[in-house]
Amino acid sequence: MSHEALQIAHVSGEQGFSGGEVQVFLLLEGLRARGHRSVLVCPPGSESARQAEKRGFETHPVRMRNDLSLGAAWRIRRGLGALGVQLVHCHTGRANWLGGLAAYSRGLPAVTTRRMDRAVSRSGRNRWLYTRAMRRAVAISPAVERRLLEGGVPRDRVRLIWSSVDRAALRPSAPRAELRTRLGAGEGEACLLVAAHLVARKGIDVLLEAFAALPGEPPTSLWIAGEGPERVALESQALRLGCARRVHFLGQRDDVADLLEACDAFVLPSRAEGLGVAALEAMACGRPVVASAVGGLAEAVGHEQCGLLVPPDDAAALSAALGRLLGDAPLARRLGEAGAARAAERFDAKTMVAGYEALYREVLDEAAARGAR
Repeated sequence: MSHEALQIAHVSGEQGFSGGEVQVFLLLEGLRARGHRSVLVCPPGSESARQAEKRGFETHPVRMRNDLSLGAAWRIRRGLGALGVQLVHCHTGRANWLGGLAAYSRGLPAVTTRRMDRAVSRSGRNRWLYTRAMRRAVAISPAVERRLLEGGVPRDRVRLIWSSVDRAALRPSAPRAELRTRLGAGEGEACLLVAAHLVARKGIDVLLEAFAALPGEPPTSLWIAGEGPERVALESQALRLGCARRVHFLGQRDDVADLLEACDAFVLPSRAEGLGVAALEAMACGRPVVASAVGGLAEAVGHEQCGLLVPPDDAAALSAALGRLLGDAPLARRLGEAGAARAAERFDAKTMVAGYEALYREVLDEAAARGAR
């Protein structure tokens, strides 16, 4: 099967579109470039469905109201038969249960990708999922891999395939000076960027405390790119801390490459993180990173390697790290250059796609061998 084109159904149960969905589409694009057929099974009207239509991917819409929707599992099962796929790849928690049940009942091999750095419970449901429904469980970082193993997933079922960035898509649209002018950055002003979904897990409240404690020199601004349920509370916090004039809420952006080109450092103060693809994008653009020492984020950045790491929920440590970076241009340059080199070596999208392609073939060859016995 080494050269045969593959037929894969990808199942995603999310309505929204965040880092995990970005990775799914990087994979879909890469598989298409290698001559494989991918069908995206997703809720109708979801952002993934819209993106698939925009990019010319085949879709199979299925409503997935909850993890235990047997009707949704049946509709996915029926669709798998009509689509003529060889393998099912489940990309979210809900997709695991519904897509996993559908694939198992159809007799199709399935794999899953786990992206969250959360404990995996040793429940009967999870035992069935990881030992019967799924032939392999992919972790996006060593931290997530450890969670799977600690949860009792058999070692031979677990694979590590790092999430990735498309470096070609991170080219800025204009020179740095022009972009900074557009964004209102003054000459000599240091600009910090965070790009994240505005939820408590991302720790933007801690960043605001840390930012407010920075000295007045050099003049510093904070750009917050993203939307989410915490935005109103964060805007109120910035006012309360007296730093609102220097904090700019940019909303949801599709010009992250321009923001990274214009900023001086990237910050990701998450309380938990399976990996943190936004930090990988910053590294790919040669920007030093200041981040929490959590999960795969800490493993990707490395303290004093591609950035500075601080304990989560520690505003004082975060402020000190930001001040150190802004006050030491040679350090910032060294960390940024190391990040760009690491992103090219470890986090390139082509490497991720090749890893999944090899995994699919391994699983399909294994299934064929079992069927021949």
